Amino acid sequence: MSGVSVRIKQRDDGGRNVVLAGRWTLAATATQADALARRLAEHGKEGDATWDCLGIDALDSAGAMLLWRAWGRTLPNLLLARPEHLRIFERIAQSDHEPAAVVAPRSPFELAIFIGQAAIGFWHHIQDFVALLGQVLLDVVHLARRPNELPKREISANLYKSGVLAMPVTALVGFLIGVVLSYLSALQLKQFGADVFIINILGMGIIRELGPVLVAVLVAGRSGSAMTAQLGVMRVTEEIDALATMGVSRSLRLVFPKVVALAVAMPLLVLWTTAIALIGGMVSAQISLDISYGFFFHTLPKAVPAANLWIGLTKGVVFGFVVALVACHFGLRVRPNTESLSSNTTSSVVTAITMVILVDAVFAIATRNFGLHG
Repeated sequence: MSGVSVRIKQRDDGGRNVVLAGRWTLAATATQADALARRLAEHGKEGDATWDCLGIDALDSAGAMLLWRAWGRTLPNLLLARPEHLRIFERIAQSDHEPAAVVAPRSPFELAIFIGQAAIGFWHHIQDFVALLGQVLLDVVHLARRPNELPKREISANLYKSGVLAMPVTALVGFLIGVVLSYLSALQLKQFGADVFIINILGMGIIRELGPVLVAVLVAGRSGSAMTAQLGVMRVTEEIDALATMGVSRSLRLVFPKVVALAVAMPLLVLWTTAIALIGGMVSAQISLDISYGFFFHTLPKAVPAANLWIGLTKGVVFGFVVALVACHFGLRVRPNTESLSSNTTSSVVTAITMVILVDAVFAIATRNFGLHG
């Protein structure tokens, strides 16, 4: 092997001397690294072997790592080497330190610890959410005193992104939901000769429940995740810290416009989606049950009292407020790394949808006696 020499000498006590010489550098060992590794490994595990490296003329990190691996990632007990070469091996030993994995014993209170940690984390979320809500209310008081500081551009931009741009997808989904609900209802009503009651089912189901909840879920997945990602990216790039350094309120400029815009856009989207869903249901009812469009329009106000429409629009306002607050809450909790950004965005969508369902259940209980009779 040109440039590199490995010689094995038998000692009188039965042990071996491994004598290394030559230039143990990347250029000299690159073409024969595998052969050298195999030959060195044959003697690397011999605890009584003496490694004589005094004949090595030049040693770089590549050659040192070749020997280090052959020695089992530890210095041999008997090693003769130059001081400058020993320092290379010592640096490799420090950087290649791999502590043994310590398996902690399982605690009998592991379940209690897990529940406690989850409860503490949930309590921290509640504290931060209430603090964010309080800050938004303080912004309202501040703007009532100084209306000239109202962030009009930010509100209008969020209205466009959260409201106008969401109209196509909400219309498509609403129309399809109306068609499906009408078709499935028609299959059952035909059996009892109660075709006309499909208007009651579509009106009450879509205007009071499906419309607001469907829009809230779509907006939570679309606009809510976008809000969380926007605030999270600003946290990662330290833009929020820069705003604080310049004395700009992050709540007034980032959170308040999103909350106001979504609270305004959501009832409008609910009205839009509800109308499109009713049109889809009307088309399906005409095809399935031969109910004319004129009869549908004439009967709908009698079958569904106007109070149901106001309940649906009120739900839209509350849902928009909740979705925006949840999105901003998780966006501001993002730590400066991409993993935190993705996990908080996911948590934002899941939490927003869960909150929407919980709030809808509260509405259902609170308004159980309203809008059911003309």
